[in-house]
Amino acid sequence: MGFLDALFGRTKPVRPDLDQLFAVPSAALTLQAAAGFRPTGLGSVCFAAVEGGAFGEVERQVRALLDADTGRGGAPVEASQDSYGYSWLLARHTPEELPELVNDLHAVNSELEANGFGPQLLCSIVAFRNESGQPLGLVYLYKRGTFYPFAPLPGEKRNNPVEIQVKAMLADDLRIEPDLSRWFPVWGAPGL
Repeated sequence: MGFLDALFGRTKPVRPDLDQLFAVPSAALTLQAAAGFRPTGLGSVCFAAVEGGAFGEVERQVRALLDADTGRGGAPVEASQDSYGYSWLLARHTPEELPELVNDLHAVNSELEANGFGPQLLCSIVAFRNESGQPLGLVYLYKRGTFYPFAPLPGEKRNNPVEIQVKAMLADDLRIEPDLSRWFPVWGAPGL
């Protein structure tokens, strides 16, 4: 960053660091011990689909990669589209297979990025739930390289106290998004 950039308040955009996803299993231990949130085995990747053969081929490759273990009893990946037109891929594992789930999410992100579709990636979510049934998503913002907690309540409301509590709990485990205005709600995200 140059002198003029600093003077005018311009900053370089944060580069995505997909390896941050591999910190989720460690953060899960903290969440379980401190707040009783356990992994559900569900995780999803959200991206803006692009028209064209090249993107369609990459999407087929990603689905084939994630579906490779269905012959051995693994659950097939589920594709869906939300009301905003964004595409979602939902991966399912047992709750004990959190590292495998994270590997799947990393593979989807990496494959799209490697084929030039990184700008279409929006976020990845790993789902948790506590004993009282409160859902919690750890949302990885691809373009920021950071995480934030999302705790939805019925009626498109958020459990802000839980989100702030989780933020404090995971400060040493994950790169938490410091700008709370970027903690976007992901209503109806697959797996939450």
